[in-house]
Amino acid sequence: MEELVAQLRAAAEPTRLRLLALCARGAFCVTDLCAVLGQSQPRLSRHLKLLVEAGLLERTPEGANAYFQVPALAGLARTILARLPEDDTMLAADRRQAVRLAAEKAREASEAFQRQGAEWDETRALELPAAAIEAALLRLLPAGTERLLDIGTGTGRLLELVAPLVGSALGVDASREMLALARARLAEHGLANCAVRQADLYRLPLPDAGFDAATMQMVLHYVDDPAAALAEAARVLRPGGVLLVVDLAPHAGHALLERHAHRWPGFDDAAMAGWFGAAGCAPAGVEEIAGVLPVRLWQARRRAEAPAAVAEKV
Repeated sequence: MEELVAQLRAAAEPTRLRLLALCARGAFCVTDLCAVLGQSQPRLSRHLKLLVEAGLLERTPEGANAYFQVPALAGLARTILARLPEDDTMLAADRRQAVRLAAEKAREASEAFQRQGAEWDETRALELPAAAIEAALLRLLPAGTERLLDIGTGTGRLLELVAPLVGSALGVDASREMLALARARLAEHGLANCAVRQADLYRLPLPDAGFDAATMQMVLHYVDDPAAALAEAARVLRPGGVLLVVDLAPHAGHALLERHAHRWPGFDDAAMAGWFGAAGCAPAGVEEIAGVLPVRLWQARRRAEAPAAVAEKV
């Protein structure tokens, strides 16, 4: 009862209700929230601290910033928000300002990518069949998936696609510029059940067995140690959870290694099966997706028992 009373008290203030309404639509840093609400940073920081302490918001550090969002399982927060009138003029103005801010941040991030010469849309750059890849991923995503992790989420395109199909989805990426574009995408479409955060795919800041499914789309050929990356992805899957990996099959386009900084010229089924097995997963099927370059979608399922290498450390 004390926790419930504390949460109700934390929410019972106009500015904090506005903050909750905004952070239910996406992740915002303090600077963003100051720009939307037109209030000072010290004032909003105090409000945010109260909301975080009450469990109505979660705080995710990222470099010098921290992002605030309503947790996916914050039932009371969403019950309170459901009582707010959609046509409230102040809340509507906040939503419009947040959309404008997201669009501006997306433009700035995109321009930064162009100035730096970074290639953030690799599927388009390699002329891969994006629609066919996305359709295959969505078809193989287990029905009833509650928690999805997208590793190497990039601009958040997959999160946008899976949002209606899952309870909640988290995208992780090492690039802040990518995450800026992903956050703008999620905010623009009001995908409140999706979030992104900065993370190293070798050391995910996530608990064991916390997800029903994980995806890695066009990520593995960039990493130095695919086996370690797959083992870390498997670690955060619950027993029976599904890992979906989309990447290039072996190909003769060795110029890609230099032009696009690929570490690997594709992967064969035997290597993938071996890495899955070492990570404690059972291979569950392979699909070929025709295109200019050969693309495959590998599916694996997390076994109930821990892999031997992990068990020895414990």
